[in-house]
Amino acid sequence: MDYTAATTIGALRGMGYPQRSIKDEMRDNLIGKLTRGEQVFPGIVGYDKTVIPELVNAILSRHDFILLGLRGQAKTRILRSLATLLDEYMPVIEGCEINSSPFAPVSRRARDLVTERGDDAPIEWIGRSRRYGEKLATPDVTISDLIGDIDPIKAASQRLHYAHEGVIHFGIIPRMNRGIFAVNELPDLQPRIQVGLLNIMEEKDIQIRGFPVRIPLDVMIVFSANPEDYTNRGSIITPLKDRIDSQILTHYPVNRAYAMAITDQEAWTDRPGGVGVDMPAFLRETVEEIAFQARGSEFIDQTSGVSTRMTIAAMENLVSQVERRCLLQKQKSVVPRMCDLSAAIPAMTGKLELVYEGEQEGEVKVAEALIGRAVKEVFVNYFPAVYGEDDERGAYYQEILAWFEEGQTVEISDTMDDKSYYSALNSVGGLRKLAREHIRTDSRAELAVAMEFLLEGLHQHSRISKNTADGRRSYSDMMGSLLDR
Repeated sequence: MDYTAATTIGALRGMGYPQRSIKDEMRDNLIGKLTRGEQVFPGIVGYDKTVIPELVNAILSRHDFILLGLRGQAKTRILRSLATLLDEYMPVIEGCEINSSPFAPVSRRARDLVTERGDDAPIEWIGRSRRYGEKLATPDVTISDLIGDIDPIKAASQRLHYAHEGVIHFGIIPRMNRGIFAVNELPDLQPRIQVGLLNIMEEKDIQIRGFPVRIPLDVMIVFSANPEDYTNRGSIITPLKDRIDSQILTHYPVNRAYAMAITDQEAWTDRPGGVGVDMPAFLRETVEEIAFQARGSEFIDQTSGVSTRMTIAAMENLVSQVERRCLLQKQKSVVPRMCDLSAAIPAMTGKLELVYEGEQEGEVKVAEALIGRAVKEVFVNYFPAVYGEDDERGAYYQEILAWFEEGQTVEISDTMDDKSYYSALNSVGGLRKLAREHIRTDSRAELAVAMEFLLEGLHQHSRISKNTADGRRSYSDMMGSLLDR
């Protein structure tokens, strides 16, 4: 039935509109989605077997909950997606600041209107977006911001006593009555402000300035927090933690497939202007592997985490790098090269919290080392091990290594045209044959990148030397390079 046709309380009552609490409403809508087999939280990747089942349980239990996890783990996105579990439209008494129910008005204005006009009191319909409120916890947040305060101007202009409900200027939580209120980074909220949330979560009412004004609220309160904040900036007071019904732990993607799906979803890679970027699978995996290497690096502060935003930004920089080359060389499509990965470094350095050893190395060197480790990790998924039992596998690459042992070098850069880039790599004995054998492609441009990938993998396994200067890379024999020094 289309209840939105009702414009008065009487009409709404006559249509049999169901009166439900916010948590019952979300529970009913969640059950409907589960029954129909719909995706409950669209756009949330990698949590199907961990976080999402716990979220579903919390909502079915009508719990207030907290999402606890490191930066870049989709906590805010999850909280904002809760609004999809609300009814598309909800009736409120017209002009009421705190979304009073037509059948149970809570504000003084709404009660007076219902007393005066009864079933003829007008109602209005508000959408989901007006029923979700969010506040980033900062040290300067006050009780007035969250709950409300006395408005002396309103009191003077309307000649009302300060104890009269009509002089209250409501904060964000009362304005989310019959809706969802989210607090991001809860530990940053001062303890005395956290105390102000206790009554709302347990007794479901508010008091303003100590006056005997009690307004029962129907609000779902959810939180997010970073474990690092518990020690570095603040903590959650024990009575408040006790009132949070469920604590749900978030996490980073457990494998590259999930991580790649997140980056593909979030990164801006479809650029206007007709420039096409054909990303080889091994290079795409390498970009994602950088974050996995960072999350295990001794140079990175693991208590701070490594956000998925890093790989998103790195992918966007990589695409921009090849887009620039494509424009300069007046091409319609281009294949990213391994040497283009240096464009990801500016996206990495600002997002990595280094420990003392990392600071001694420097941000750029740490970023370069992480890229190298990522290449090494992905390399073994495509090519045989460089070092095997009794070094038998090392002989597999002997033709390539022998070419360098003769004193020859190959030099490439991200500014070379495709023909020169391919020719330079193809001059290395045995390189093209092995690259084509393990990376199947009909594209000559992708084959050239596969050849560079093979050289970079051998370098990361310390079989050949690499020198980087002025944006150019030259590969040479390892022993010859040592002797030259």
